[in-house]
Amino acid sequence: MIRLILIIVAASLAACATNPVTGEKELAFVSTSAELQIGREQYGPSRQMQGGDYTAHPRLSAYVSEVGQRLASVSDRKLPYEFVVLNNSAPNAWALPGGKIAVNRGLLLELENEAELAAVLGHEVVHSAARHGAQRMERGMLLQGAVTAAGIATSAATDDSGYAAIAVGAATLGANLINQKYGREAEREADLYGMEYMVRAGYDLSAAVTLQETFVRLGSEQRQDWLSGLFASHPPSRERVDNNRLTAKRLGGKGGKVGREAYQQAIAHLKKTKPAYDAYEEGLGKLKAGDREAARRLAKKALRIEPAEARFHALLGDADFAGKDYQQALERYNQALALDPRYFAFYLQRGLTRKHLGDQSGAREDLEQSVKLLPTADSYNVLGQLALEGGHRAEAKDFFRQAAGSDSELGRQAQRSLTELDLPDNPNRYLKVRLGTNRRGDLLAYLSNPTHLTLRDLRLGIRYPGSGEGVREVSRTVPGPIEPGGKLRLDTGLGPVRDARILDRFRAVVDSVRIE
Repeated sequence: MIRLILIIVAASLAACATNPVTGEKELAFVSTSAELQIGREQYGPSRQMQGGDYTAHPRLSAYVSEVGQRLASVSDRKLPYEFVVLNNSAPNAWALPGGKIAVNRGLLLELENEAELAAVLGHEVVHSAARHGAQRMERGMLLQGAVTAAGIATSAATDDSGYAAIAVGAATLGANLINQKYGREAEREADLYGMEYMVRAGYDLSAAVTLQETFVRLGSEQRQDWLSGLFASHPPSRERVDNNRLTAKRLGGKGGKVGREAYQQAIAHLKKTKPAYDAYEEGLGKLKAGDREAARRLAKKALRIEPAEARFHALLGDADFAGKDYQQALERYNQALALDPRYFAFYLQRGLTRKHLGDQSGAREDLEQSVKLLPTADSYNVLGQLALEGGHRAEAKDFFRQAAGSDSELGRQAQRSLTELDLPDNPNRYLKVRLGTNRRGDLLAYLSNPTHLTLRDLRLGIRYPGSGEGVREVSRTVPGPIEPGGKLRLDTGLGPVRDARILDRFRAVVDSVRIE
């Protein structure tokens, strides 16, 4: 019933608005200012967890941005559009509310000309302009019975870097928005109006047809990178190819700009260095399998092809770190950060390295910079350890509490650390106590220990009304161990209680406990 009331309240707060792209009336209770704020706040963390910006060849990013802005300038909704290229081999592109758009390095290698790039970016511009991201949030709000973005259930999907799974806090909203599938109608609108934007910007519409044909072909090949990339949120189909062909015929977009030569020139460096990224990704697999030497060999091969790529240096650092050569690892991470000082993972790894080298201050500085770029469970976990080693228990608790927000093994590890620190101070947050009576009316306390810890010397306080308006209290001690997941029954020595209704006047709390 409460949930239904919340949904009704949410609906009553909704304003009826006209969609700026479709012209249709719709309920809109995520305001424009909220869209802009979400996009602004989530753009950075979302890029970080998807591999960071591609920095080895800045001219490519500038070119993609120019094409994107050409489409944005003819859109039906004026937003602060931004376009970036991400350092990610998966063929993907995405849009956040507020006009924040990204395209992966891996997708650019699959396109043939500027018009196909315009088809991709026009599609994403429509997602932002037509409020598709906001509509998904609104549906989530209604389903969750809440009227704020914080009420959306988040289940951050993993990506090829794996960092979405350990992101914590508000960053999980961006992960959820990127990885959720759009509805069929939203995809249809993005295809249709994206092609209209192409015509307005002067591009040949046949590229929107060939693009979808390429997607269908690659999808039929069951390529893993496609299945985990663009197709996860933009599933291809023969129907979309046919629809685009009909739209192109209706709009008459032939004779516009194709831009094959300009596009091929723009991605020439990307194509030249593709073997370097292939070697890098093979090296990551080798390192994960424990073959450090193969990982080093492949990282050096990648660097010979593309010396400007920071993550190749970082792979060498990761191999040195795994071999406990921390001084050499430190030098590698320094080189990575000199090339790209805006990627969180390099600060994270250098922070861990500095901790091993005994540089606690440097480690903390790096880890704090890492969480500014992307808050993750592993950074907060290590910050918690550093705070604890420094004797700062309250600060350590806060760091572990942040890390525990991740639904991952690191998050569970942080929760265990937090419990160990906080349980002696606040035992009633973790232990469960209830009162009841047996057949004779004796007052019993039932205790359960849902934690992973073995506990001793538990002191229980029972408070109940005394004569007049006073309150009486007795204490009972459980000296023996209470095992993890264990339960026990304790005779309080109070009773008999003949009327079960007066149990509401008794209170039992855990006054103290010791972790074994």
